[in-house]
Amino acid sequence: MHYAATLEFARAQDAADPLRAYRDRFLFPSLGTPELVYFTGHSLGLQPRTVKAAVELELDEWAKYGVEGHFHSTNPWYSYHELLTPAMAGIVGAKESEVVCMNSLTTNIHLLFVSFYRPTKTRYKIISEAKMFPSDRYLLETQAKFHGFEPEDAIVEVAPRDGETLVREADILEAIEANADELALVFFGGVNFFTGQLFNMPRLTAAAHAVGAVAGFDLAHAAGNVLLSLHEWDVDFAAWCSYKYLNSSPGNVGGIFVHERHGRSFDLPRFGGWWGHDKKTRFQMKHGFQPMEGAEGWQLSNVPVLGMAAMKASLAIFAEAGMPALRAKSERLTGYLEYTIDEIAGAFPDARISVITPRDACDRGCQISMDVAGRERKLFDDLVAAGVIVDFREPCVIRMAPVPLYNSFEDVFTFGRVLRELLAAGRAQ
Repeated sequence: MHYAATLEFARAQDAADPLRAYRDRFLFPSLGTPELVYFTGHSLGLQPRTVKAAVELELDEWAKYGVEGHFHSTNPWYSYHELLTPAMAGIVGAKESEVVCMNSLTTNIHLLFVSFYRPTKTRYKIISEAKMFPSDRYLLETQAKFHGFEPEDAIVEVAPRDGETLVREADILEAIEANADELALVFFGGVNFFTGQLFNMPRLTAAAHAVGAVAGFDLAHAAGNVLLSLHEWDVDFAAWCSYKYLNSSPGNVGGIFVHERHGRSFDLPRFGGWWGHDKKTRFQMKHGFQPMEGAEGWQLSNVPVLGMAAMKASLAIFAEAGMPALRAKSERLTGYLEYTIDEIAGAFPDARISVITPRDACDRGCQISMDVAGRERKLFDDLVAAGVIVDFREPCVIRMAPVPLYNSFEDVFTFGRVLRELLAAGRAQ
């Protein structure tokens, strides 16, 4: 696609955008600046306008019915999570039986590790990407210790080569082969939080299975962002949060995927809770955990309805817009942002700014990470003060996510104009 650094170009692209109307279905924060560009959907998605009514409905039903709302409210609370399953399954490319919304992300991964990280004295290693999200790293460390292994021995990190910022797929595959006889699990973030690199999940899954290992993924930065086909890819398990690209409210409930072949394996170790117990006998309150078939069998407790009401409102928008259309716009938006940064980097070579995200749109999500070495946090603070809400990560990276549901080409143009102005002011000083 040919880009131009003009307001006319940006507005023409927005006018031709078939998804442009969705922007008006979200609430943009007011932070006291004359204009605001919100590029932090990778940390917290914006609130859909329909969320307030959805939550208020459940509050009203609670007031009206009390405990009877579990069965007699408009959306009975007893089965409320089931309302979310069809849309969520569509987002991650799964059968409905393979998906359930529950708990929070790291809690869910720990629960899944009970079933899928079953190390032995000879097969215990986990291959992951270096500089994964800290919560995942802490999870791997503590899981290794829990099973009696030293993290330094059990965790095999695949890092970028010297002088590079991205992990080469060939190096991951080589690590899998090199550790084939000792490998228990391949566990990656589907999209790396720092660089925005999208890993080839079907290829990593196939490579793991070829050596007798399990393949699992943290999809916190992938769900609602990139096209996923977890069932078709034969992924063993995955988990994700819902408050980033899925716009479900701060810290809200996450989701899990368990491939159907495991969902029918009732002898697979797992931690039990009454919401994962067979629905037909749940209220008999008898001893003896009998898990439901499918991902629902990993549930522990009854669901937090108010949070799920917010998620339900957001998922309805995804079901309407469709992930293929969102992904197509995402590739165009990140392409324009990449072009904008490159043009400014050429105009201000002394600024030493550069893109560290994969250049091929097929290898990234809707995120561009910009290295600002030498300016560190100062440039980030100036951007935020000017109304461009971005994210800073140590030591010197600014992360930006032009989200296709509510961001526009004009947002990208405005970011570029503000960045130019800040760099020009810094040069003049």
